[in-house]
Amino acid sequence: MDIHQELKELSKFLSDYSTSLMAVGVQTSRIVRNTSRIAESYGFYVDMTIFQKTIIMTLRDADNSHSYSTVNKIKPLGLNFATNSKLSTLSWEAYDEHIPLEELKRRYHAIVNKPRESKWLVLFLVACANASFCRLFQGDPTSMGIVFVATLAGFFIRQLLMESHWNHLAIFIISSFIASLIGSTGYLFHWGNTPDMALGTSVLYLIPGVPLINSIMDVIDGHVLAGTSRLINACLLIICIAIGLSITLLITGISTL
Repeated sequence: MDIHQELKELSKFLSDYSTSLMAVGVQTSRIVRNTSRIAESYGFYVDMTIFQKTIIMTLRDADNSHSYSTVNKIKPLGLNFATNSKLSTLSWEAYDEHIPLEELKRRYHAIVNKPRESKWLVLFLVACANASFCRLFQGDPTSMGIVFVATLAGFFIRQLLMESHWNHLAIFIISSFIASLIGSTGYLFHWGNTPDMALGTSVLYLIPGVPLINSIMDVIDGHVLAGTSRLINACLLIICIAIGLSITLLITGISTL
């Protein structure tokens, strides 16, 4: 194959690969390492500039006599640790086994196109996890039940709005409001002995833990631009959670009790 055509084909694949890694919640330094590992397995080197929504990449040969650049938007795949792990493993397979590019593409598409877990199972497990958080903060069984129902309702609304392609900031405000409104029933109807725990933990399922962790790790690793953009986005989501909770407090008047 002509080197220019080889650079073009591999560059397009690596662009898709790296944007998929970014979409499923991988830290920036790991994206660079995995992508560079695949490029080196084919005898090339890659230079990347990673932003919150876009990755700019240049693939070149050893003596810089030939190169190919691509710009690609981050794919809307959503956080997925299983895909994260499998895509990282794929980079090692390419490096160790020297897989032909077509086979590498086939394996990549099999990973990213694999059906996600049932949304109903995810809904139930998230509700169980949030109820467990309530117990962790000394919530009683009644408060745990309230948090379970609040999370079911809030997360279900979040799923519906995401499927309708609503703005993610608006989704967080609405989901936080619905969950906290149900979580406030312990206060309003005097259910249980720890209504404060029910209200406080009802919105914990929305906390953007992975973006916060990735942002700090990116800054530590020297990817300040990507880390700062991730941190700002995570802070915006936290503000939206606070807005939804504040609306509940204003409506119910709990802050004056």
